[in-house]
Amino acid sequence: MTLDMTVRPMRTGDINAAEALTGSTFHALDVATNPADWPAPEARSDDRRSAWRDRCAHFLAYDAPGCWVAEDDEGLVGVATSLRRETMWMLSSFAVRGGAQGKGVGSRLLEAALAYSQGCVRGMIDASQDPRAVRRYHQAGFTIHPHMLVHGVVDRSRIPVVEHVRDGSLGDLDLMNSIDRQTRDAAHLVDHEFMAAEFALRVVDDSTGSGYVYILPSGGAYLLAATNRRTASRLLWDALAAVPEGEQVTVDHLTGEQDWAIDVAMEARLSVYQRGYLALRFMKPPAPYVPSPHFL
Repeated sequence: MTLDMTVRPMRTGDINAAEALTGSTFHALDVATNPADWPAPEARSDDRRSAWRDRCAHFLAYDAPGCWVAEDDEGLVGVATSLRRETMWMLSSFAVRGGAQGKGVGSRLLEAALAYSQGCVRGMIDASQDPRAVRRYHQAGFTIHPHMLVHGVVDRSRIPVVEHVRDGSLGDLDLMNSIDRQTRDAAHLVDHEFMAAEFALRVVDDSTGSGYVYILPSGGAYLLAATNRRTASRLLWDALAAVPEGEQVTVDHLTGEQDWAIDVAMEARLSVYQRGYLALRFMKPPAPYVPSPHFL
C-alpha cells in the first residue's frame, strides 16, 4: 500500500523535525540489532542532537539540492540528506518513520536524492542492517560490502609509542584533501572545516607517509585516511590512546580491505563484530581508510 505523501526539498525549518525523526528511527534500529552482550543503546544525547542539527544546516548550506523530506498529514514521514564533493556523491542520512516503511516513502526519497548525483563518477553510502534499505541501494546500482566494527576496552599496556603524530589544523587542508583524493578519489573540501571545529585532528606527514584522523570526544576514530597501512595503523593507535582508561570504544565502518585496522584492534584486545554495509557505486572500497558515517 502506497502512502499518500508529498516529497519536497528540505528547508531550514525542517531541521528540528528531521533530527527527531532520524533519532527515533535509528535508535529503534539500534535496539533491534544490538548484540546481546552489549549495553542497551542510548537515545541521542542533547549534544548529539545539536551536532546532528548543525551538520544538517551545513548540508543545506552547501548541498540543498541533495536534501529532501517526505510529509503526510502527521508531519515528516521521511528524510534523506546527501552531498557531493568533486566527483563523489554520498548519502549522509536516510530514514523513514516507523509504521510507514514499505509504503514507497524510501524509494521516492532515494530517487530524489540520487538526482543530485547526476554527473558524479562515484557514489558511497553507509548502509544499516535494514534489508529494505540495502535492497534499494543495490537496485540503484550500488555494490554491497559488509562492515565490521571493533569494540571493547583498550588494553593500554598494548599501546605502542607512536611517533611523529601531531595536532592538525586548518593549515593542513591541502594535505588532507590530497590524501582524500589518493584514498577515495575525491576531497572532503568544506567538510574538513566543519569536522575540524567538531573533533580533535591528528596528522602524520613525514618521509614514511601521510595521513590524518579525526578523533571522537570519547576517543577512537571518526574518520581516518592515510597513504599507506603503516601510517594508518599509527593514526589508529593514536586515536585509541585518546580513549579514557577503562572506557569502552567502538571503531566502525571497516570493510575487509581494512585488515590493518583489525590487526590493531586485535593487538589492543578489542572484539570484532559484523554490522551494516558500505554501498559503493563505480569504485572499490577506499583503503587505507575509515569512513565517517556522515561525511563518508
